[in-house]
This record gives sequence, C-alpha cells and structure tokens, in this order.
Amino acid sequence: MSRLLRTAAHAHVASSVIGRNQRRQQQRWAQQGQAAAPAAPAPAAAPAAPAGGDMDAKIAQLKQLGELRDAGILTDAEFDAKKAQILG
Repeated sequence: MSRLLRTAAHAHVASSVIGRNQRRQQQRWAQQGQAAAPAAPAPAAAPAAPAGGDMDAKIAQLKQLGELRDAGILTDAEFDAKKAQILG
C-alpha cells in the first residue's frame, strides 16, 4: 500500500510541476507576442456586471474568470483587474 501512495505522490508532484511550467511558458510567449506587436488593438472588454448588484451573476462571472486563470488563459493581473471591475 505504501508503494501505491508513494507512486501517487510522485505523479501528483510531476503533474504540478508540468502544469506550472506550462503556465510560465504561456505567459512568456504572451509577453513576447505583446512586445513584438505593440500596435495591436486591445481585446474587447467583456460586458460589465449588472449594475443592480445581482450577486448570483457576479459569482458566476468570478467562477468563469477563475477557471480561465487556472487554465492559464488569464494572468493573475488580468484576473485581478476583471475581478475588481465585476465587484466594482
């Protein structure tokens, strides 16, 4: 049993390291792409959260943003900026 747990622990660590390296590499590529094309137009902003303070809609948007950040599509800075905009 201890051998199985040790193998699972090794697999978990390897998976974490690979994921972290992939996110770092994607961020570097994104930075290089921005530096190579500074005249590129900014991406269109997502629609703002409802002004009425609909908390369920805000929570859903924050969950989506978190998933995009976890997938490496958004950087932490982009996530924080959108979160601040949603929570306004």
